[in-house]
Amino acid sequence: MRRRSPREARFLKVSQLSAGARGINIVVKVLEIGEARTVYSRRDGREHRVADVLVGDETGVVFLSLWDDNIDKVQEGDVIEISNGYVSTFRNELRLNVGRYGSLRRSEREIPNINYSNNVSRRSR
Repeated sequence: MRRRSPREARFLKVSQLSAGARGINIVVKVLEIGEARTVYSRRDGREHRVADVLVGDETGVVFLSLWDDNIDKVQEGDVIEISNGYVSTFRNELRLNVGRYGSLRRSEREIPNINYSNNVSRRSR
């Protein structure tokens, strides 16, 4: 069995996401960007912007929570790569998150077909 080097990231598909998963590397297409809203953080007491973004691939769709500057980095139709993300549950729905230790960047990959019928956000466990 061949071992992956530390530099070889393993990429998941949307259908493989599960609550509590960490260290997620995934490539998804930005489908819809919700209106950014203002929230106050209990952790730092500051005002932040957050937007719910529907993203997906050929295996399903999921909501991605984007905060502050990350909201401005994406547009509908972009394909993005998330490294070291995580999955949380918010209001009984799964949410993909970039987080403080993760990163988001545009990708040159193409995702021509999206499986809208498998919304994994609705899967809370």
